[in-house]
Amino acid sequence: MTAASIDGRAAAAALRERLAHVADFFHASTGRQAGLATVLVGEDPASGVYVRAKGKATREAGMQSFSHQLPADTREGDLLDLVAKLNADDHVDGILVQLPLPAQIDSARVIDAIAPDKDVDGFHVVNTGRLAVGAEALVPCTPLGCVHLLTQQLGDLSGLEAVVIGRSNIVGKPMAMLLLGESCTVTIAHSRTRDLPAVVRRADIVVAAVGRPEMVRGDWIKPGATVIDVGINRVPANDGKTRLVGDVAFDEVARVAGAITPVPGGVGPMTIAMLLRNTLVAAHRRAGLNLPEGL
Repeated sequence: MTAASIDGRAAAAALRERLAHVADFFHASTGRQAGLATVLVGEDPASGVYVRAKGKATREAGMQSFSHQLPADTREGDLLDLVAKLNADDHVDGILVQLPLPAQIDSARVIDAIAPDKDVDGFHVVNTGRLAVGAEALVPCTPLGCVHLLTQQLGDLSGLEAVVIGRSNIVGKPMAMLLLGESCTVTIAHSRTRDLPAVVRRADIVVAAVGRPEMVRGDWIKPGATVIDVGINRVPANDGKTRLVGDVAFDEVARVAGAITPVPGGVGPMTIAMLLRNTLVAAHRRAGLNLPEGL
């Protein structure tokens, strides 16, 4: 058996094309473009590349991008003042503060300061609570992208057994909540799970989000299972350079699974697409407009 490759780039491109039409509808209905504000503190190269990519994707989708870059020695109070101004700005529908933040800033305080209805990362405690009880919420982008890929690949997920490896607030926990919302039977596994391979082997769906390169092996996987690899790890390559791998030993798992996301090109492209989606959802809700079906 050779697993089907789940093409996240193609899925993200199709979604972004649809979102551009939704953004045009919003503009025509309200007389303004939906707006996303990004805040970058410091000069971390990887964060800078990511924030610029978000801004470019926002503009390509027909929305306004408001970019704020602050020096690495920015005081927490100054960052909180900027967040308060963005909360009050009617042209801003979504606020994203790029993590990680410098050591002098408490990330939790900053996240909690973002208005929940503009929290397009879905990290605010109000949105995590709403997600947990099945209420209307802005949902973290990466797990939302994973569910999109799963439903495209499998259709109805109802009744399937899913194992999420990883219990982070950013991916693992919201991923489990979303799968419960799809009527899956869900297990959250982690570093202290006893006989982790046996737990994973039960699953029809495996979501690996643990941050350990190629930890999930081929003999962990139930034949025909669908595997979503959230991990992005840089490891040494044979030529003395580095290469990107996921949390799943791809070649081994692909011989057993029914479908698998590659790294890169799987989950990663969906994250920015879902950020755009969340911005449009927030904009519609703030404007009192009905959301297009399926958004």
